[in-house]
Amino acid sequence: MQKAGNTKRILCLAVALVMILSFFVAPSLVPSAQKRTPLDVYVGVDAAFASVNDTKQLVDEVKSYTNLFVVGSTAITWNESNLNDVCQHLNQSELPFMTFSHPRGDQFFSGAQWLSEAREKWSSTYRGMYVYDEAGGHQLEHDTFFMCAPEADNYSDAASRYVQNLTYYLSLVKSGWNVGSFPIVSSDYALYEYDYRAGYSAVFAEFYPGGNRELSVALCRGAATIHGSDWGVMITGNLNDTSPESGIKMYDDLVYAYQNGAKYLLVFDYPSLQGGILRQEHFDAIKQFWLYAQSHPQPQTPASSRVAYVLPDDYGFGFREPTDKIWGLWPADNQSGEIWSQIADLMGHYGGSLDVVYADSPQATSAGYSRLILWNDTQTAP
Repeated sequence: MQKAGNTKRILCLAVALVMILSFFVAPSLVPSAQKRTPLDVYVGVDAAFASVNDTKQLVDEVKSYTNLFVVGSTAITWNESNLNDVCQHLNQSELPFMTFSHPRGDQFFSGAQWLSEAREKWSSTYRGMYVYDEAGGHQLEHDTFFMCAPEADNYSDAASRYVQNLTYYLSLVKSGWNVGSFPIVSSDYALYEYDYRAGYSAVFAEFYPGGNRELSVALCRGAATIHGSDWGVMITGNLNDTSPESGIKMYDDLVYAYQNGAKYLLVFDYPSLQGGILRQEHFDAIKQFWLYAQSHPQPQTPASSRVAYVLPDDYGFGFREPTDKIWGLWPADNQSGEIWSQIADLMGHYGGSLDVVYADSPQATSAGYSRLILWNDTQTAP
């Protein structure tokens, strides 16, 4: 997995991280951001702290330069008293928030009843639910803890099983808790298209150490465009990586995603032996980006200004490397290397104007792209 995944939602492991030596910018040089100014995008933090006090302290740290906070630990969201305490603090801080939701929490208290009361009580600040986590990533890693298609006869069967089962899992919350149009979101690092098919309102592409940001955006934005939905990014470290990105890199990642149309721009925080993984340089980076977004309207990136590379039907390739798995069930096939090379060449030419979509998406031809480039078209050159 690329980040803590469900482990960070269930247990919130304490992991020691090396202190980053270089700071993004000295705190004294960062302009004040004490008054939260309305933005057309969401900027914030996903916090997987088990401690109510630690979560509140993080809220107090970021509330003046963010407009979204995700309560991401089941140590809080599966404890009604803890959850009410944190949500009340967020509401009093006037900081919009989402909560991590999972039907298994019903064994502790009724999620449906709590949600109904919470939406009424905190209607001005409660923005949606983060439901499950990294469904596509679990599929690729063949993680039976949450694998939507543990077996399949072929690619088409895998795609059908994945969407059908994830749709069912989401229905346990969406229908079972009478969610209606309340936003349902998650983050992932693969199979974004199929996450949207299952019914997510928005999916956040994970920016993790060593990952390909451009390709992640092309895949996630392409899926969101096809489904007429929002998309975003989740900047995250890796539990196996002791060197999370610097504040400078974090700022660059936020700007890159913003310039390419992301609606949600979030940074993931979880416990380490020194508190959270976010240090002053990271808070400074978020604050600096908040100020950047205030003075730089987000560029408009309609599909008509972009090109789409069209993948084969049901091709659940992981896209982390040329030899990545397909649906977590099969090794790379004879098409994988060619597709990888074609996308790399096209990105070299089109840069952030390239999306990646699927041939079996009915909306692909009507999404309004300036050009569709088929994977098996010999004229793939720009």
